[in-house]
Amino acid sequence: MSTTITSTFLSEGSTSSAATARAALDACFPRGLGSFVDGQVVTGRGEAVVLTSSATGEQFADYADAGAEGADSVLASALRGAERWAATDPFERAAILREVSRTVAEHAEELAVLESATTGKPLRDTRVEAAKVAEMFGYYAGWADKLLGHTIPVPGNWHTYTERVPWGVVVAVTPWNAPLFTAGWNSAAPLAAGNAVVVKPSEFTPASTLRLAQLAHRAGLPDGVFNVATGLGGTVGATLTSDKRVGKVSFIGSVATGRRVAVAAAAAGIPTVLELGGKSANIVFADADLDRAADGAVSAIFSGAGQSCVAGSRLLVERSVHADFVALVAERAAQLRIGDPLDPTTEVGPIITQSQYGTVTSLIDAGLEGGARRVTGTQLPARLTDSPLADGRWVLPTLLDGVTPANPLETTEVFGPVVGADAFDSEAEAIARANATDFGLAGAVWTQDVARAHHVARCVRAGTFWINSYKTIHVAVPFGGFGDSGHGRSSGPGVLDEYTQTKAVWTPTRAAGAPFPSLSY
Repeated sequence: MSTTITSTFLSEGSTSSAATARAALDACFPRGLGSFVDGQVVTGRGEAVVLTSSATGEQFADYADAGAEGADSVLASALRGAERWAATDPFERAAILREVSRTVAEHAEELAVLESATTGKPLRDTRVEAAKVAEMFGYYAGWADKLLGHTIPVPGNWHTYTERVPWGVVVAVTPWNAPLFTAGWNSAAPLAAGNAVVVKPSEFTPASTLRLAQLAHRAGLPDGVFNVATGLGGTVGATLTSDKRVGKVSFIGSVATGRRVAVAAAAAGIPTVLELGGKSANIVFADADLDRAADGAVSAIFSGAGQSCVAGSRLLVERSVHADFVALVAERAAQLRIGDPLDPTTEVGPIITQSQYGTVTSLIDAGLEGGARRVTGTQLPARLTDSPLADGRWVLPTLLDGVTPANPLETTEVFGPVVGADAFDSEAEAIARANATDFGLAGAVWTQDVARAHHVARCVRAGTFWINSYKTIHVAVPFGGFGDSGHGRSSGPGVLDEYTQTKAVWTPTRAAGAPFPSLSY
């Protein structure tokens, strides 16, 4: 799929309709969607999976579930790839991953258009994410030839050292809300560590992951080193996460599914890295720069239509400025442009899956029934209702005020453009409210008091915490959660420890004596 083709899509003013998504898929996958095995797209034989546009509601493709049989074939290929990749000189692995980074960067626009057309994410977001994926491979290419062991002094005449060895096959189960981004996020590091990777994308959003695998193979990754298994969680996912040929599983998704994956993997003796949900608190004190904090609050929850695990879905505001601050956020929310994902000016897109659309709308109702007050509007703009986008899965940016601890939205992850606000009276109360969930993924504080900022950051139980900002992440920085938000870290230099095992090697430097007196000589 060339840049010329993607430019044609955009210049024609197409929406993320069935026709646009189908044209993008035909350009990348002329034989249809399937799994990516040994450098080729292989169609499945199982149940049909139907893909619909989140912006228009139209069907744009279908493909066959790979099933357990297809997953078995993918794993057999990955085992061969793992053996070959682990034996590859680490400097060569680094060079190949740098080429993957360059290739992804060269094709960033087409990846962005493909992602937007098939998921409904705004093009302004997918362009950033495609560039980030190139950055991920470039970053971990720099680590591929720097996996160091240690020489360890021990009693006696020994030369003892450690080395880092790959697990073999790493299975990465990725979600529908950011398929391209998470495919890169969960493959670059294990590849740098010498593992083969099998990505199992959501059945709803496989296209960009398949295209990424094609490009990585074109850039020089050998057959079987980066495979993609497409299909249903109950067939493909269940097989991949419970097969003893798998060395490690990384999973991004809901708490309930993550627990099932962890149990199944543990039964097979497979360790897991889990990145699950969040209910992150965004704490605003009266001394904060309120305009800047309001901008941050809007970005925290409404970018990506709130379909983000780190979304700032709880807004806790010091009582003396609560009313004014809620008004500032509502004013900004009303200005956001919701519409055609392929329009570069669109800022908020639709809800990606029909099931999640139902969840979001039902949780808004539950919040209102629980005593909250809706501050933002409910009327969709005419550019949606009077266009082919009328049947899309649209939820307006929603601010509910008065979400008290008794309200179901206080602790329930919505995973949509919905933020619940409430007032607090003291620093201790704000910290207690922030920690009063089973989640521990992210959070933020807005204040000009430096000591307070660092105290709150230390006290709030979250794997990532921002001070006077929100939602910035980078592949060089560890990311992960506490509690129901998961365990393990999926980025930063330390993640290479997640994707390797430590081997200890003992070598005698003097001839050892006989192990038993009767064997003396």
